[in-house]
Amino acid sequence: RYEPTWGSLDARPLPTWFDEAKFGVFIHWGVFSVPSFGSEWFWWYWQKEKRAPYVKFMEANYPPGFSYEDFGPLFTAEFFDPNQWADILKASGAKYVVLTSKHHEGFTLWGSKYSWNWNAVDVGPKRDLVAELATSVRNRTDLRFGLYHSLFEWFNPLFLEDATNVFKTRKFPASKSLPELYEIVTKYQPEIIWSDGDGNAPDTYWNSTDFLAWLYNDSPVRDTVVTNDRWGAGSICTHGGFYTCSDRYNPGHLLPHKWENCMTIDKRSWGYRRNAQLDDYLTIEDLVEQLVETVSCGGNLLMNIGPTHDGRIAVIFEERLRQMGAWLKVNGGAIYGTKPWRAQNDTLTPGVWYTFSPKEGQVNAIFLNWPVSGTLELGEPQAKLGETQAKLVGYKELLKWVALGEKGIVITLPQLTPQQLPCQWGWTLQLTDVD
Repeated sequence: RYEPTWGSLDARPLPTWFDEAKFGVFIHWGVFSVPSFGSEWFWWYWQKEKRAPYVKFMEANYPPGFSYEDFGPLFTAEFFDPNQWADILKASGAKYVVLTSKHHEGFTLWGSKYSWNWNAVDVGPKRDLVAELATSVRNRTDLRFGLYHSLFEWFNPLFLEDATNVFKTRKFPASKSLPELYEIVTKYQPEIIWSDGDGNAPDTYWNSTDFLAWLYNDSPVRDTVVTNDRWGAGSICTHGGFYTCSDRYNPGHLLPHKWENCMTIDKRSWGYRRNAQLDDYLTIEDLVEQLVETVSCGGNLLMNIGPTHDGRIAVIFEERLRQMGAWLKVNGGAIYGTKPWRAQNDTLTPGVWYTFSPKEGQVNAIFLNWPVSGTLELGEPQAKLGETQAKLVGYKELLKWVALGEKGIVITLPQLTPQQLPCQWGWTLQLTDVD
């Protein structure tokens, strides 16, 4: 059994499914999807920081005295079709999904008995959005279902009172945050708990170690659940399950501990923005590059979309997800279930990243640019005459190669028309019998 201490909790092995999954989809959805302007931090920027664009937006478009709470009934979700969402998630090639059950605004997407009149069952959609998505994902896909949960809430009076007392009192976690965590685990059995928002309070204030000990010892998901590292000030990148370290974290080199790169397709926001321009969205080339870099350095990619207040996944997000799925259909063997190789990227040719498939014993070299010369020079693999084989994934015949002295190999790529290419945004070479 795990003790409620970091020493004990951090010694728990991460369930193997998480490392093998490599790719998940993050969904930021909540009352912030109603103004859908600027950022999911809308309430904070408007009311607390009083940033000019937010203040002007409210003055120009809403009556005087309109409060953030007034957005609640406008969060309607009338087009939310959880089966359609599940089908899009499945088509993306993702192996898990993480939904914001509650963001820093405190609004819960389930009918929490600890969030009186500020939840999706009492206000707005009048639906349990968490339950509906969990059911569809589990019925229609093989994705693992996870939930994001914010520990703190910007404007909750109990949290503000505790903060004023320098967290010597613990009214807020005792009556709101912790009961919600136990509630979502018991009710929805998520296999990822993605914690966030420590409000600058230590883990002792949040009683995180007690909750995690219960989660790992006695909860209905104790054997399969994975957690992240955001459990109180100072725990990020240090304690918990996998490390996130910061938003959009991509170190570009191998890390000794399992980590995740959580990032957004919309470069500027996690929530939906009606005023986003085409340039604000990462291209599929950008996203494939992020995935390949992340996986070769031992990480998972958690790619975020922000649905609309009425429950739609905007067409551009759907397109990016389906494009990623199409790429993974061809190249998934170089991603899922792989381990980092001795080299992460090539020393000779930029834009080449390596993974290792332990079952097949093969090295995967994923190259993001098709060379004009028709030959690809790799500085890392050591080829063996008469033994090493090189194959382009999605192309039938073996490729010709020559060794570059002690280390390195030059591979001749097939001459293909754009229509004949196995995929469009990055290609995989499978190398067997290389050192």
